[in-house]
Amino acid sequence: MSVTVTFLGAAGTVTGSCYLVSDGKTSLLVDCGIFQGEREWREKNWEPPRFLPADISAVLLTHAHIDHIGMLPRYHRFGLKAPVYCSPATAELTKLLLVDSGSLQEEEANFRAKHKRSRHDPPLPLYTQRDAADSLELLRPTPVGTPLQITDSIVATWTPMGHILGACSIALDIGGKRIVFSGDIGRYGEPILVDPMPAQLGDLLVMESTYGDRVHPLVDTEEMLAEVVTGTAKHGGMVLIPSFAVGRTQTLLYHLRELKKAKRIPDIPVIVDSPMALDATDIYRRHIDEYDAESKGLLNSGFHPFTLPKLYFIRERAESIALNSIDEPMILISASGMLSGGRVLHHLKNRVSDPRNTVLFVGFQPPGSRGYWLKKGNGTIRILGEDIPVRARIAEISGLSAHADRNELMRWARSCVGTPGKVAIVHGESESAQSFAGDLKREFGWNVIIPTYGETVEV
Repeated sequence: MSVTVTFLGAAGTVTGSCYLVSDGKTSLLVDCGIFQGEREWREKNWEPPRFLPADISAVLLTHAHIDHIGMLPRYHRFGLKAPVYCSPATAELTKLLLVDSGSLQEEEANFRAKHKRSRHDPPLPLYTQRDAADSLELLRPTPVGTPLQITDSIVATWTPMGHILGACSIALDIGGKRIVFSGDIGRYGEPILVDPMPAQLGDLLVMESTYGDRVHPLVDTEEMLAEVVTGTAKHGGMVLIPSFAVGRTQTLLYHLRELKKAKRIPDIPVIVDSPMALDATDIYRRHIDEYDAESKGLLNSGFHPFTLPKLYFIRERAESIALNSIDEPMILISASGMLSGGRVLHHLKNRVSDPRNTVLFVGFQPPGSRGYWLKKGNGTIRILGEDIPVRARIAEISGLSAHADRNELMRWARSCVGTPGKVAIVHGESESAQSFAGDLKREFGWNVIIPTYGETVEV
């Protein structure tokens, strides 16, 4: 029996992860992510699905990032009624992130309507908070490492990959074939979560290549963090860290806990001003089954990876505003990680003109974004309609990516068992995908393809 895989996202780009798998009788989706980035990709979010949502028998999620789950509410509105299977932690994070995504979609539509910045009248959200909340009824948390019988002839198994909490590869046995979807592959030796675990390969491996053409710089994250915090506090300033609420914030808290324990930084307040980061950290606290040996050892010693002195979480907007009146050293972590919106913009506006302060970037800043121009040394930055002078120090720690680099991708491939009949390279820009495909061919002699958007591959 032949099985087909149609690449409906993450083909030619790093976003919109979505794969339609069919054995001729049953159709499944693996991931259903939203397209982000350039307009030509974002506009595909508005196109009618290239399948009938009502005909889908199951959806399998690798992890909870929006570029892997973000179209679920829209497909549900178009008739998707199938169960959505994922790891327990992914289910919890999906509930958090999808409702937030619906809120952001509504906010953007309202902004465009108010400022008449749309080709549509009236501009509409891709989906609403209500759409997102309604779609959550489809979620079916599934134990990791235990095969799930989806139909008589279809079995799926989730295996931890260390990218974020709940992130897994999926081995799909369907129609007598085995297809392994790597999902997003995490780093090796990073704190909190287990390292990426190997898979038993089969007829097709669908593998990500986000950093397939480069290697992350070898940096001592804690040493750099200590230098920034200590130097800023010495001058009476505060460190403002724009951070992703899921994954990056928890990693920062881990490192700050280690630094405070070792007395390598002063015991100044650490304030997390993000309701989503608070909720995400609570989810991370509950899922200790995914922790690595070091973090479990901390727990057994009576400590928690995210518990440190003078740590405060801010949920209410009034508390966030009140932070503006504090004029003493502190570390302020706030969303969003790319300075695209949220409370961090208000803090940036209030703090970036003070030379005592430091704005510390811990994630990628896209070309043309506020973070990009700050890193380039711009003397002013436009925030909330005003041009604000930049006098604060701008710093960056580049070693905190949650994605495996080229060497780590190859390490995972070596760890897997068996030889895949075919490998499809996805989730990477053209240069990255082609470079990584070449590496796999040279080292393993594997049959590697780079599918295009909409292409169907027979297994």
